[in-house]
Amino acid sequence: MTPSSDQTREFPWWLLAAVAIGGYLLYRVVADDLYARVLTTLSKGIGITVFVTLVAFALAMLVGLLLAVASLSRFTLLRQLARFYIEIIRGVPILVLLLYVAFVVAPGLVTAANWALERVGLDPIRTRDFSLMWRAIIALMIGYSAFIAEVFRAGLLAVEKGQVEAAEALGLNGWLRFRLVIFPQAIRTIMPPLGNDFIAMIKDSSLVSVLGVTDITQLGKVTAAGNFRYFETYNVVALIYLIMTISLSLALRRLEQRMRAKYVA
Repeated sequence: MTPSSDQTREFPWWLLAAVAIGGYLLYRVVADDLYARVLTTLSKGIGITVFVTLVAFALAMLVGLLLAVASLSRFTLLRQLARFYIEIIRGVPILVLLLYVAFVVAPGLVTAANWALERVGLDPIRTRDFSLMWRAIIALMIGYSAFIAEVFRAGLLAVEKGQVEAAEALGLNGWLRFRLVIFPQAIRTIMPPLGNDFIAMIKDSSLVSVLGVTDITQLGKVTAAGNFRYFETYNVVALIYLIMTISLSLALRRLEQRMRAKYVA
């Protein structure tokens, strides 16, 4: 259902309310020394949250694109393997996946690496050398790659068959057809849901706190446990996440509008 012009021009009262709440909390940060101390402490975790999200999402997009291409392959084995991965991973909660990767997959990888290192005479590595942050990144990458694969697959299928046939008629090989014709057109369909997945990963990155990774949420838990001011502490935690997600959501919406206007023009 396409929104009417009145709906598209509707004043964003929800944004005004969100800004008012955010402004109040920012005022408390400035006026209240407790809020200021909490914000100073939690700000140390913003870099970790951003790093985990960016790296995990970049890897998830790469794996998701490969899975999408494999799921559309003319080879049955590739299609079945891709579907198996996508359906299994999408059925596992992100929190369970984090714990499984951290405490099952990671030690298994270390054992396999030590087996290979022993064969070439190198010193073995220890499981604790595999940082919890990178275990969390791998888990988020695995979990989101399955969802992103479906986004890419839908976008690739949305490209008109006539465009592909025209590229074939021009003598373009499979790689050139994909790079010059299919993907540039698919990206317009892919961008909105891909942006939603990125925002969702920012929020789901808070789950890495269960592994002790010092992100915003983990620092919030430690701070609240130390000062027993849960209301103030988690107000600041929520404020930081809201600033990141709402700002990014508005930026992505603006980008989507520009892409739509360019396409129409």
